[in-house]
Amino acid sequence: MKYMLMMFGDVETTMATRSKEWIEEMIGFMVQLDKDLEASGELVFQQGLADPRTAKTVRLQDGLPVATDGPFAEAKESLIGFWVVDVESEERVLELAGQIVQYSERLEVRPAMDAPPDL
Repeated sequence: MKYMLMMFGDVETTMATRSKEWIEEMIGFMVQLDKDLEASGELVFQQGLADPRTAKTVRLQDGLPVATDGPFAEAKESLIGFWVVDVESEERVLELAGQIVQYSERLEVRPAMDAPPDL
């Protein structure tokens, strides 16, 4: 079953409040996690995201798409990276989430759909 694990946080606050050693430990953990998931065949795709200040938001205005600078949500915390994994069970994905959340403000786990829901 495929799941998306979404890591939320605030890079600016993390850089200001965490030690260099903690940040290096976190990066080492993430690199090793990616290697372990790839070796186990559970990793589908993963990616870290650039600072939300580089984001663009596209909205409809008068029926036309308009792009503006900035992230979608007016929040300090934002999506900073994600993994798509293909695991045997919900228990396994929650085990992975329990490892990752120690380095994140918040982690969301959501099943991925193979097709649109039935109407």
